[in-house]
Amino acid sequence: MLDEGVQPNEIAVPLLPCVAPEETLAFWRALGFAVTYEQTKPYLYLAFRWRGFELHYGHASSNLNPSENTGGCLVMVDTVAPYHAAFTEAMRSAYGKVLAKGLPRITRYRPGASRFTVTDPSGNSIIFIQRDEPAELEYGGSKQLPGLARVLDNARILREFKNDDRAAFRALNSGLRRHGEGAPVVQQAMALAMLIELSTALEEPERVPEWGARLRQLNLTTEECRQVESGVADPTVIEPWMPAPA
Repeated sequence: MLDEGVQPNEIAVPLLPCVAPEETLAFWRALGFAVTYEQTKPYLYLAFRWRGFELHYGHASSNLNPSENTGGCLVMVDTVAPYHAAFTEAMRSAYGKVLAKGLPRITRYRPGASRFTVTDPSGNSIIFIQRDEPAELEYGGSKQLPGLARVLDNARILREFKNDDRAAFRALNSGLRRHGEGAPVVQQAMALAMLIELSTALEEPERVPEWGARLRQLNLTTEECRQVESGVADPTVIEPWMPAPA
């Protein structure tokens, strides 16, 4: 057999393009990564290690645009939440805030989500994915769900898997208009809460008071309030608008 003698103990290390060596070194050091190799001349090569995985960087072509998705890799883990917590805590310590916009940045994490993305100073996406994440996704929302429930599922996928807040916002805004009337109250509340969070993230808060007022008028049980809060990454954003549990 051609593979006779090959042992199943391979390790694949991603080699990512780098247009900002100093910023890359500073960023990963701030997140707690060890620099295992550092060279800028006669050619660029950087290597980092954190726990059980490594990231390596090499020269990037001169026409690479860091504002675009330049490259990336997947990091498969048992549970993603501790990784997101570790990185956001390191960011707060090093930068005084969580880096949510521009380069570098980290995506928001909703409790129960199965992935998040760290984007480095060169625009590479390092995506942390839970090993038991569902293998198939239906963009447009699961066909098993009706009306507003399907809209909510589609928005979740756009936000968490495509990292596209704008598309998620549009899907929710139009979906709430089409399917909101007659939908279960908790689904209406979840849609309004997600719109408030996305509007805040997109720095377009003009309609937040309108959506907040509608959310506050809904009658929700204590369990339904918890469900709504678990649907957003930062419950403090919707806290001023949450109704008292019925």
